[in-house]
Amino acid sequence: MASPSLIAIDAMGGDGGPAVMVAGVAIAATRYSGQRFLLFGNEMAIRDQLAAHPRLADRVEVVHVEGTVSGEDKPSQAIRRAKSTSMGLAINAVKTQAAGAVVSAGNTGAMMAMAKLALRTMKGIDRPALAALLPTLGDNDLVMLDLGANTECDADNLVQFALMGAAYSRTVLGLQNPRVRLLNIGTEELKGTDALKEAAATLREADYLAMRFDGFIEGDRLGRGEVDVVVTDGFSGNIALKAIEGTARFVADLLRRAFTSSVRSKFGFLISKPAMHLLRVHLDPNNHNGAVFLGLNGIVVKSHGGADAQGVANAIGVAAKLATDDITRRITEDLENFRSHAASVAAL
Repeated sequence: MASPSLIAIDAMGGDGGPAVMVAGVAIAATRYSGQRFLLFGNEMAIRDQLAAHPRLADRVEVVHVEGTVSGEDKPSQAIRRAKSTSMGLAINAVKTQAAGAVVSAGNTGAMMAMAKLALRTMKGIDRPALAALLPTLGDNDLVMLDLGANTECDADNLVQFALMGAAYSRTVLGLQNPRVRLLNIGTEELKGTDALKEAAATLREADYLAMRFDGFIEGDRLGRGEVDVVVTDGFSGNIALKAIEGTARFVADLLRRAFTSSVRSKFGFLISKPAMHLLRVHLDPNNHNGAVFLGLNGIVVKSHGGADAQGVANAIGVAAKLATDDITRRITEDLENFRSHAASVAAL
């Protein structure tokens, strides 16, 4: 069985490469005292960065790999070179159970393709989904999936995403019965595609699961704190995610422009600086970094390519939490419960 205390790191992925990845590992090491790390990539480049973090000496093992996956590589190209790249070998460490989870900031499409091929989907899951935490005005973040792994989904896919998202929420956010909703163009039961309405009907009947299905939610309510898990297809989910990220940047830029427009506005900025700091922290994507490919036989966490060291550390934290609390087992138990209940109803 894989050790949850050992995490494989693709040290060559992301915009910052080994400099940011190693710095992120160093931060994570201070947060999680028992965590160890397996770093894959160019050994000389990694060792150069490790020299600035001597406390990592007994917590890190470096595996030299010449090949890397670039942002321009197509998934098919990456798969062919999987056994000679830092990303491919880091994922393989989870497959061989040498590591309990893998973290990479590299090419998302390539990572999904290689992870799916190496780890395969869990029994009862047709397609893996990309899930991430998003900030809200409520007491906790929300889990949203799928964020781009599957552009088209049927009702069964959406139900499976709901089960996985709820298990993820219980694991990472500590919610016993997370509130689950389907993203739709309205909250009325008659609105939406046939797949959405069929999935909603199935989830309404699944009141025996450790989640509470609350129907539909519209895009403008995502950040209000009214829901813990939002389920959608990857096409709509990715558009919603990009719209949220773009709006956050728009608000930040608009405030920055407003506060530098005159002497009076600059004085107003000094007065409101504490509030602005809270806003910046809340909207900073690094504080919510770490998307997860749910539904695979292994834990695969995707760090944003532009994440800084704090963001990488947060992604590692997600991987550590999922490995320690065995998210795969939790999803398996929910799936078995769902299937057994469906079978018993069908037998009546």
